[in-house]
Amino acid sequence: MSTMKKYAVYKSSAGYYCNEYHDTLETLKGTPFETMVKEEQLPVVLDGKGGYYRFKEDDYNFVKVIESDKKYPLPLEKMFFKNSDSFKLGWMSPQGDTYSCDYYNHNRCAIMLADRFIPGAKFPERALGKAGWIKIIDSWDGMQRQHGQFVYSLTGRITKQQADKLFDIGLYFNEEVQQLIKDCEDDW
Repeated sequence: MSTMKKYAVYKSSAGYYCNEYHDTLETLKGTPFETMVKEEQLPVVLDGKGGYYRFKEDDYNFVKVIESDKKYPLPLEKMFFKNSDSFKLGWMSPQGDTYSCDYYNHNRCAIMLADRFIPGAKFPERALGKAGWIKIIDSWDGMQRQHGQFVYSLTGRITKQQADKLFDIGLYFNEEVQQLIKDCEDDW
């Protein structure tokens, strides 16, 4: 039996994200923070990266507090916008559907995608890659003026639908995409 948990929901350009929300010391029991957080610090939000911070309702990206007993408090398409017009980074299915995520959420997104499309996968990112998904990551090397986007295919393959979508989102002429197209277009 799963228990209800509270989550603070925040909006980003790539989707909504949820962090555990605790407004009593009782709900912190069993977490690494049960002895750290004092009553006067409540409510707190666990950041999902091993830390916590004091909850502020006027945080610019805060949307609402929700309760859920599900493994994922929000649906995949809400947490990682599907086929967003502002897609920059994330995952693309072999059919050309995109799931947006920011610089550091590719793994969290991969876990949810694998749960839905490749249940039981031990290594979600690898499983998606083997299944023909491509990963669009930030390519900034610290020296360039601007961040770029790099398209990675684990198998070195790309579908026509993916190539078409990469054209639509402005990545068609990336060097690595042109190589993938050249290597695969005879199979289309």
